[in-house]
Amino acid sequence: MLFRRHPREWGPIEWAAVLGLAVVAGVVTVLLALGARGPGRCGDDLAEIGGDCVGVTEHAFDVDPRLGSLVEAIEDENREVREQADSPSDNGARIPYVRIALMMPFSADESSAMTTDMIRRALAGALAAQQEANNAGGPHYQLLLAPDGRNLDQWEPVVERLGELAADKKAPLVGVTGIPSSTPETRQAIKALSRAGIPTVGPVITAADMNAEQFFKTSPNNEQFAGALKQYLREKPQAEKGFLVWDNRSEDVYSQNLRKVFEKHFDEEYDFKGRNSNFTGSSGTDKGIPRRFTDAAQKICAARSDTVFFAGRDQDLPAFVKRLAQEGDCGRSGRLRLLKVGIGLEPTLTTPETDRWLKEARATIVAASSVDPAWWKGEHDPPRALGRFMGVYEKLKAEHGFDEEFLDDGYAVMYHDAFTLLADAVDRTYTELNEGRGGSGDNDGKGGGAPLKLTKNDVYNTLIMPSITATGCSDCLRGAAGAYGFEGPDVNDQWAVCKPVPVVEHPAVEDDRRSPVYRTFRGAGKDDCPA
Repeated sequence: MLFRRHPREWGPIEWAAVLGLAVVAGVVTVLLALGARGPGRCGDDLAEIGGDCVGVTEHAFDVDPRLGSLVEAIEDENREVREQADSPSDNGARIPYVRIALMMPFSADESSAMTTDMIRRALAGALAAQQEANNAGGPHYQLLLAPDGRNLDQWEPVVERLGELAADKKAPLVGVTGIPSSTPETRQAIKALSRAGIPTVGPVITAADMNAEQFFKTSPNNEQFAGALKQYLREKPQAEKGFLVWDNRSEDVYSQNLRKVFEKHFDEEYDFKGRNSNFTGSSGTDKGIPRRFTDAAQKICAARSDTVFFAGRDQDLPAFVKRLAQEGDCGRSGRLRLLKVGIGLEPTLTTPETDRWLKEARATIVAASSVDPAWWKGEHDPPRALGRFMGVYEKLKAEHGFDEEFLDDGYAVMYHDAFTLLADAVDRTYTELNEGRGGSGDNDGKGGGAPLKLTKNDVYNTLIMPSITATGCSDCLRGAAGAYGFEGPDVNDQWAVCKPVPVVEHPAVEDDRRSPVYRTFRGAGKDDCPA
């Protein structure tokens, strides 16, 4: 009878206990799942659109492993800036801060205009400038990360959010940098930022028709690069048998503008009619197999051309050099010069493989550039402010494992200069706004006093003050890529004035004749710059 006893039925108390345990278990399971998943790969501030994180954030988010340490370092710097403003340690002064946004792709694929390596170098340059500025006096800086999609086509929600942040009274957004590629989407974005009254700096934009009222460019444009190449060709003429190779993608604003510039400046002398060929570049949506250069290589051989103008993007040039190598030197008596423009020497142009192809084709790359790799080797009269940049960069190099050619394409240097242009304008504005206030307030980082009063409008008004005079450079940017300034509103479309434009040969040609360094012109037809 003992073993056949029926179990006692549960009463209300037992059922309530079981139900309570089930609810607790369910809650714990949900919390554990949320804790493991977190806010998602894009974090709280960004949205995932088409596989890309899009928006504006001061925090790290999921990126390519090659970018991870730099994004995390920017997050750490941003956190320290916020802490020094909100709750400084050891009873230190509250240091006010403003925000500058880095608006660009943070992901890439085979058709992106900006590769992952380019993104990495851009991040390094912007981080170096942020750290440099935060180690100086005056307000500090958060560097906001503003990914706008790998094809730069998700700019609208980013610009909308940037406009909201510019209205922040405590830590306003005062400027935007990044803006890496000349595309129709970029043109729309810079016009929208200008309508929002946000001063924006393009570090590596070169298409001469990429203009908006509040869009400043620290790089030379294609017209100015052409001026540097003209000077080079006058100093080192050859037989003047020219050839034009151009990218046929109509949506690539950069390549289309460069083609027009080359035709405008060189067609009469080098005769491109009947001596040109086009190819489909690798940047952009699928329009067939890219980088087909057989037609160009064969026509260059048949015409015995010695000077080829390449109106395309740097990432397509190695494939062109390879095809030229397959044709050989074609019986040319001299070297074949491949003229290009751009920020610097993209690392794929200087690999041992590309060097071998250049040797087989008896060719030399001649690049009108924003930077000269000889500068960081202590050659060719490096800019005076380069040493300041290199001091910060060498620390980043050790922390993040950059290689020796990391600087050669100029992206790190130019992204550094673009951020520095905005930071210098903030410092000048801040100093003037707080001049003669007396006492020691939060404005100067020493405690007490009036709050920081500075807006995007104040920074813009500082940027448009002319910095070039007939006798000197007043409040010019002392950048890692040289000293240069701007002429003020309605002059020169906010392109950098008196920016040095070195012409770089690779491989270097043994020649005692060294051309003087070209500088970007001042206004219409002027080319005089102060010493």
